[in-house]
Amino acid sequence: MTSPLPDKAADTTAEQPWPVRVLSLKISDYVDRMSQLWVEGQVVQFNPRGGTAFLTLRDPDVDMSLSVSVPMNAVNAMPIPLAQGARVVLQAKPTFWTKRGTLQLEARQIKPVGIGDLLARVEILKRTLAAEGVFDADRKRPIPFLPKRVGLVTGRSSAAEKDVVENARRRWPAVRFEIREVAVQGTSAVTEVIEALRELDAHPEVEVIVIARGGGALEELLPFSNEAMVRAVAAARTPVISAIGHDVDQPLLDLVADWRASTPTDAGKKVVPDAQREFALVVGGRDRLRRAAVRRLETERSGLRALVSRPVMADPVALVRVRRQELATLRSRAAMRLETRLHRASDEAEHLRRQVVALSPQSTLERGYAVVQHRDGRIVMDRDDVGVGELLRVRVARGDFGVRPVSDGIAASTDDTPDAPAPAAARTSSRAARTTKASPRKTTKKSS
Repeated sequence: MTSPLPDKAADTTAEQPWPVRVLSLKISDYVDRMSQLWVEGQVVQFNPRGGTAFLTLRDPDVDMSLSVSVPMNAVNAMPIPLAQGARVVLQAKPTFWTKRGTLQLEARQIKPVGIGDLLARVEILKRTLAAEGVFDADRKRPIPFLPKRVGLVTGRSSAAEKDVVENARRRWPAVRFEIREVAVQGTSAVTEVIEALRELDAHPEVEVIVIARGGGALEELLPFSNEAMVRAVAAARTPVISAIGHDVDQPLLDLVADWRASTPTDAGKKVVPDAQREFALVVGGRDRLRRAAVRRLETERSGLRALVSRPVMADPVALVRVRRQELATLRSRAAMRLETRLHRASDEAEHLRRQVVALSPQSTLERGYAVVQHRDGRIVMDRDDVGVGELLRVRVARGDFGVRPVSDGIAASTDDTPDAPAPAAARTSSRAARTTKASPRKTTKKSS
């Protein structure tokens, strides 16, 4: 006995799968439960057959499409004939054909999208992109002065290609192009232009890309206001020049491009410099350089003549001679000042020496004074410090000798009489005692 099939897709297994018919029926049931809806797109194929027209409705921004069947009476009710490339909005009901497993739309009504609606949508997109900063001037890159190779995206065998190439080569004959011919209108224009742009952007020698198209109706230029194309140009690393339509046309591509040309002819003039003008600039610059060099040479020559005419150049040693005389004068002056200072210093030293000699103890001794010391070297300062018979040392100008007091000084002063002369040694001690008594606070004694 066969087991029942699972009711839900999540319950299926390898052992209990759904047959194709079951899946197709379930998808059909799910699609049938969808309500009617309005959908917008671009007609890329239109095939009327009897009372029904079959067309392919494509999304203008991405490569996605659906098959649509619409009654001919709804097509004939349109205010303008339906043609390929037209933007339409239709009311349809999704249906799933189980036999072939295809999804299609059964349309009830079909209406053309007016130019006013398209322009309103372009304006909304323009404001959105501007708010994101896609059109900001600070993100635009400079156009190279002389590119190695120019990338050109244009229509197949179009007049725009001829205008760009001929005008560029007329200005710079050696310019090289990398051309990509694509559809510039219709359903595939956006996809082909974006693909060509990315291919040229990855080319190692292409330094600038020109997207060119001749004039046309407003709806024919709408692909160049497509959001996908605008964002592709903004993401390109290579500078892009927009040359779409005429000067009055302004698709969004003009706003995002790094430079906008009013016409394809203007783009051919912008992409390369004018060889004749650049040659004239080179010739003019060379002439100005030559004249400046001649003027500089004449100026230096005049300066050289002025230098040679100076007296110092006629007698080069004269300057050395003057400096030598100045140096000799300075040396003589320095020697005189040094000698004067030496004499002055010698006088000052002699004066100081004399002062030292005059104030030295030896000078005092030379005048007849003597220094009396105890045995331990203490100087006798008071007569009371001297004992009778104490050996004292007397230092004079030329040597020293020892003495012994015979009294304490007071008695000797009283007993001395002129009638009884004493021996020589006693007289010396007596004079020394009297000298000490007469000058108790002097440290020197005058010799007899």
